[in-house]
Amino acid sequence: MSSKMMKGVSKQAPGYDQMAFIDLPVPEATEDKVLIKVAYTGICGSDIHTFKGEYKNPTTPVVLGHEFSGQVVAVGEKVSSIKVGDRVTSETTFYVCGECDYCQNKQYNLCPHRKGIGTQQNGSMANYVLAREESIHILPDQLSYEGAAMSEPLACCVHAMYQKSHLELRDTIIIMGPGPIGLFLLQIAKEIGAFVIMTGITKDAHRLALAEKLGADVIVDTMKEDLAAIVNQLTDGYGVDKVYDASGAVPAVNASLPLIRKQGQFVQVGLFANKLVELDTESIIQREIEYIGSRSQNPYDWPIAIHLLAKGAINIDEMITKKYPLDDWREAFDKVMEGNEIKVMIESNPGEF
Repeated sequence: MSSKMMKGVSKQAPGYDQMAFIDLPVPEATEDKVLIKVAYTGICGSDIHTFKGEYKNPTTPVVLGHEFSGQVVAVGEKVSSIKVGDRVTSETTFYVCGECDYCQNKQYNLCPHRKGIGTQQNGSMANYVLAREESIHILPDQLSYEGAAMSEPLACCVHAMYQKSHLELRDTIIIMGPGPIGLFLLQIAKEIGAFVIMTGITKDAHRLALAEKLGADVIVDTMKEDLAAIVNQLTDGYGVDKVYDASGAVPAVNASLPLIRKQGQFVQVGLFANKLVELDTESIIQREIEYIGSRSQNPYDWPIAIHLLAKGAINIDEMITKKYPLDDWREAFDKVMEGNEIKVMIESNPGEF
């Protein structure tokens, strides 16, 4: 093991909180592994679920953080495409079996043996993080470390819109939930040229206002306005082509299913709080709706996400609303849980980039 030590934000045990700011060895880069000095980590909704003890995926103890950027400081002996000094981001895949049907097609998000950074393998809420060579992407010069730390959630949205549902020019769509994922989906959709109806609830007022600023054609507070009436008027009663749910809210999902045109698509991006939920199956059957699950991202999504960020299709400045040094991680988590921020970043090595 390395004799150098670092700090990390660790989920120590299952349950609410159970978090600690710990000392641990700086990992060593061997074989196909790459050691990255972390610049920024975005706090994801799943990190908050993990903090609250609602997310069963993590193996504890584990350092959290999987949306990150940084600079390569060491490479293993088998690494050939990445060198020390490279500015990088990384996919969350740390280990896969390499043998299953999914791995053969690089659909690593579906490998049953997959281990992810920040869930089963120590993540980026630390001074350094280890990643595998195949997962790493070198950053274009014009893309900042802050922007690059949003590659992972954006890649999840690219997965939902480009790989799972083939969003097209002139589609009329609903995006439900104006959180970070909903706002990324919005910006991808506007880059393609779709007509976007963004929905939220009254407490989302500031986020809906931001959605309008980022290009949403129509914003709807579903607690104050009649979404069905608005959709029927905009679509001559046919309904929207596609719905993307980023809310994980069952009432929102059920409100949207009858508003999809016959043979349209519903894409589930947000996670529900419960495994089993009551869905309006009648609308799915009678309207011949395709209900599509979209899980995480895979290597095909990343170059598109990085391209969108580098070309300015994503408004990085509007998306990042707070930054905290690593030492103040708990304050950063609290700020996310207050629900008023869009994207909160943790700076792992302040002043060193």
